[in-house]
This record gives sequence, C-alpha cells and structure tokens, in this order.
Amino acid sequence: MRKNIVAGNWKMNKTLQEGVALAKELNEVLASKTPNCDVVIGTPFIHLATVAATVDTKKIGVAAQNCANKESGAYTGEVSAAMVKSTGAEYVILGHSERREYYNETSAILNDKVALALANGLTPIYCCGEALDIRNADKQNEFVKNQLEETIFNLSAEDFKKLVIAYEPIWAIGTGVTASTEQAQDMLKFIRSIIAEKFGQEIADNTSILYGGSCNAKNAPELFAQPDIDGGLIGGASLKAADFVAIIDAF
Repeated sequence: MRKNIVAGNWKMNKTLQEGVALAKELNEVLASKTPNCDVVIGTPFIHLATVAATVDTKKIGVAAQNCANKESGAYTGEVSAAMVKSTGAEYVILGHSERREYYNETSAILNDKVALALANGLTPIYCCGEALDIRNADKQNEFVKNQLEETIFNLSAEDFKKLVIAYEPIWAIGTGVTASTEQAQDMLKFIRSIIAEKFGQEIADNTSILYGGSCNAKNAPELFAQPDIDGGLIGGASLKAADFVAIIDAF
C-alpha cells in the first residue's frame, strides 16, 4: 500500500537556531500524536544534521531541498547526495519548479541527481508541474507527461518504486491560489495513469503522489480525501508548527 505523506519545504527560510526551534516544537507536538501519515520536513542544508539529531526520526523524516548532480570533486558550493545522506536525512526534494526556473535545472541534470540520490539510499520527492500559460492553453497533461518521460520514466521499475512524486501547479505556489480539488485530483489521477502505462498498474497503485500548491489546514481535508491525492508538499504553511500540524491532522 502506498503511504500518505505530509512533507514540509522550508525553502530559504529560518536561521539554524530558528529551524532547530521549529523542529523541536514540531517534535514535541507530535510526541503525543500518532499521525495517520508519514511526516517529512525539508530544511536548508545547514540545518540537516542538527535537525536529524533533534527529532524523533521514527515520526519525522528529514529531507534536503536539493543535492548536486555530481558525486564529488571541485564543485564549490555544491552538496552531494552522499553528504546529505551522512547528515541523517532520508529524503531529498528534486526538480522543484524554483530550481528549474531560477537555476536552470534541465532534465539531464535531474536524471543525474535522481540517480545519485538513489545510489546513496535517499528517497527522492520528485516534483513536476506546469505554469499558468500552459494550464490556460489546456496543455498541462502533455507538459507534465513530458517532464516525467524525460527524467524518472528512464528508471528501472525497481528504482521507480523508491520515489515519491509531487505535483505542483506553478501558478498555485505562494500565490494563495489553489487548484480546485477537481483540478488536483484530475492531474494526480492522470499521473497515476501514465505510471501504469509505463510500469504497470501495481506500481502505479503503490506510488505516493502528493499535491503541492498553497495547501493549508482549511483545504487539506478535502484535498486529502481524493482517491489519488496521497498528501501534500507544503511550503509556507510548514513554517509554523501549529499550521503544519493542522495539515497533518487532516489525515
């Protein structure tokens, strides 16, 4: 059975001290709960080792927000998948729209990142999604299918089973605009259908697919009730423990 997952992406927010304080608060709140989902927090690189040592990793998984597409070497400022793994992190967010847009991450680069993440025992949370002009042209299915075919559909079935997928309509990230429940469900259903075409129905049925795009405590229950939405990749609402826990509680 696929897992329900609520994953927070802190993005470039929180100093080390602030991040550790947030992780401690979240850890304390969840200590008395039994969430009906896996909980993941995606922190900046500098937080990873400290946060991983701070939280109960049986209840809270730790994710990096990126990793390098090189194994090691003279790549100043980069952080390898092996380095991420050494901190105690279990996950890595790859292919986020902000990485694609601001840092020109191509399918070739992402292929290398996914391969290195898997080789180092990390679970990629692989992002896909379209911009508003593509949605307005009703080309979103074609666009997302192409994103997946150029990258993770190159994996073996065994490796593909180790991934989590997050659909993020770029037009709904940080804008306060949320895809309607129907729009989100339709896209995740479509993604599951093309996974089935490529890897078979059993793998499709067991792949966790998350929705990311202005998900909050108010809309999470309706979104998470949909048959193909297995949780959320949460941005701004993951920066306050109470807001994030309210989304976790939607399950």
